[in-house]
Amino acid sequence: MTEELFRQDATLAQCRATVLAVTEAGIVLDRTVFYPLGGGQAGDTGWLERADGSRIAIADTRKEKDAEGAVTGRIVHLPAPDQRETLLKLKLDEAITARIDMPRRRRLMRFHTASHLLCHLVPVPVNGCSITPEHARIDFHMSEPLDKEALTAGLARLVAAALPVVVGRVTDAELDAHPELVKSMSVQPPRGSGTVRTIRIGAAPADAERIGAPGGELIDLQPCGGTHVANTAEIGAVVVTKIEKKSAMSRRVVLGFAD
Repeated sequence: MTEELFRQDATLAQCRATVLAVTEAGIVLDRTVFYPLGGGQAGDTGWLERADGSRIAIADTRKEKDAEGAVTGRIVHLPAPDQRETLLKLKLDEAITARIDMPRRRRLMRFHTASHLLCHLVPVPVNGCSITPEHARIDFHMSEPLDKEALTAGLARLVAAALPVVVGRVTDAELDAHPELVKSMSVQPPRGSGTVRTIRIGAAPADAERIGAPGGELIDLQPCGGTHVANTAEIGAVVVTKIEKKSAMSRRVVLGFAD
């Protein structure tokens, strides 16, 4: 298993790690700050730095899968195509420093959190999403038209409100009792460990993770494994750049940064 340090602290830019495997797919570490492609969010890029100062550029990060396509629990760091010579020098159990491209990660965190705000403004099921450093795209299951200016204004209001973004957990039983928490129509949160990671946006007491907890206004609460900013004010100026009718029951909203 790879310890996923980014789950609790998305601001970690680097960590010390040990090489567990070097395969045709890439490099497996015992722990990492690299987020793997998943939940619509792009995988991290960055570098693995060796003790001698040499670096291996990482072009993508993925979850390892076995021959049957099942996720193994290990994370694979995919080297850039021109890194083969340095890659061959890596040794098992070698200590390295894993360092992500933090400016790129920050854009992903801002866009991902903004997409949760959009789910509050458009409270219908989601049938697709993509979070990249350049834009965020959310497909909503609906037939009604959407107003670009109204959505942009709503996002600006929620960003300016400086709402806390809280990482929490709900039990499988709580999730079963509140199926409306799952916004996605196509992807179900992973089960089996007894609890599911959540992202909650809005003022709340210390036990904000609990369903129905009293406190300030709840803006969004849903299962999510992605990386997020700690406060909506960190999103900055975000705008709706495009709204498309993809089908009779699908409206696509694309977000971009104004800065």
